[in-house]
Amino acid sequence: MAGPEAGAQAARARALAVLRIRSTALAVALLPAAAAVVLLAGTAMGRIPGGGGWDTARWALTGAAALVLLLAAVVTLVVVRARPALSPTVPIPEETAPDLYRLVRDLAERLDVPAPSAIALTPDCDSWLEDRTHPAHDPPRERPLARRRSGATPVLVIGSPFLWWMRVAELRALLAPVVAGTGPSANPDIAAARRFVRGLDAAVAVAAARPALAFVGWAARTLLRSCRDHAAEMERGVAAAASERSQTVDYGLRIVAQEQVGLAYAGWDRLLNRVALPAWRMGRWPSRLDAGVVSALTELSRRDRLAEGFTSRLGERPACDLLEEPGVIDEAASLLAARLFHGGPPETGPDWSPVAWSQYPEEVVDRTWRLEAARLHRVLDDIPATGAVPGVRPGPAAAPTVARVLDRLAGPARAGTGEQLEARLSAEVAREAAREEGAGDRGAFTATGDPWVDGLAPLFPLQPPRSGRELLTDHVTAMVCCAAVDTAGALPGLDWLDGPALLVGGVRRADLAHSVLSLIEDGDGEPLRAWLGEVGVRPEKPVRLV
Repeated sequence: MAGPEAGAQAARARALAVLRIRSTALAVALLPAAAAVVLLAGTAMGRIPGGGGWDTARWALTGAAALVLLLAAVVTLVVVRARPALSPTVPIPEETAPDLYRLVRDLAERLDVPAPSAIALTPDCDSWLEDRTHPAHDPPRERPLARRRSGATPVLVIGSPFLWWMRVAELRALLAPVVAGTGPSANPDIAAARRFVRGLDAAVAVAAARPALAFVGWAARTLLRSCRDHAAEMERGVAAAASERSQTVDYGLRIVAQEQVGLAYAGWDRLLNRVALPAWRMGRWPSRLDAGVVSALTELSRRDRLAEGFTSRLGERPACDLLEEPGVIDEAASLLAARLFHGGPPETGPDWSPVAWSQYPEEVVDRTWRLEAARLHRVLDDIPATGAVPGVRPGPAAAPTVARVLDRLAGPARAGTGEQLEARLSAEVAREAAREEGAGDRGAFTATGDPWVDGLAPLFPLQPPRSGRELLTDHVTAMVCCAAVDTAGALPGLDWLDGPALLVGGVRRADLAHSVLSLIEDGDGEPLRAWLGEVGVRPEKPVRLV
């Protein structure tokens, strides 16, 4: 075990360097007070004469010492009381996952390291140890994993997609180097150095929000700059020691597990961006995202030659079987994902409710299409036509038809229409988003909103706002899909990798996008007209709007 010991010693040496910086800062703060004490003691003992310049020096130095001590006390108080950022997680008490706790405990014993104090899940594809023993944090509510004081060792945070996609043996191999990190983490010097650095980081954040604490922010930033290199090398040493220690545990499976990490990340990213995001935008959150990633990756395995053989793994025991109620945990992780990546409220409500996968095509896909078709119809009404528009009913209002869209975006009447539609759609979507944020807690990522979730630092939003061209493309596609459902017997569907899909005769039609782009970018409506004729869509028939 020379490798792990060498890494641990290197980490401890860097931790001591961080602690020396802390001691030096304390010494600098005490130096004026020490000088004042020397002057006062020397005067009382008759070694230093009184009166004249000596009195001025004594009073000036005493006042400066008092000011420095006061400032140092304020900095220390803020550093101690500021809450370092924690990762948003779903706690997993031991009674809800005894098999998972047993797996981690056995793994820690094999690695000869302390077991983590608790287990939590994150709605992301990553796993790590997180120290939650800072004095400013409330005592952890999770039951300790080992027979030791709660919170004495870090919490093991596991990416929830891993539990659903990986097999039990793969998860154990993946967690081996993570759990091995509890060994160096238990070292008092490393733990103290980490608490100091995290306290400084939290103090910087607190001072940034309070102008009155500008000096505290300056002092904390100065100390952080002094500690940065040592802290980074300390963490590298901890990681090296953990990696070396875990080499003897399931080494062959770790290679397979790392392959699954890359695959899981790819499937998770597509599921969030293409499947979950459309639902979140309309106030619905899929309640089984982790189960969905299994379907997405299974579909990817069928499509991608590079993924051949992965489906054979599905016969082995999935890691989610280590949970007593995987559905409940999946729902909690899915709601947290919606909050972190989209900014939804913490509880369900009339405008923020869960949706099952079986309901997704009807409740999300079809409704999204009709909402966007209605929005496109409204903005078309605001743009004056330069020529005759087919499908006009008696009276001033035009019928919501695909023919009307074709007529406005193709041919001689299209001049400037596309740009106007893009601008008006962008403005309309922005107004609706502003109304939603004003009506409830849907603005976790707005400039005026609280950037924290239950006192925890959030992740970043998935995607930037859609451009005007993207909005117009989505809205025209939605109008065509509504017409296909209403007049050609098509159905809304769900593609696990690409999101909302149009099913014609039970088969997904993925060729619509090219025809729509030809209309919008080139003003050429013939490809779309040919597509409509092939599918049997009647473009002159009004579509049903929401």
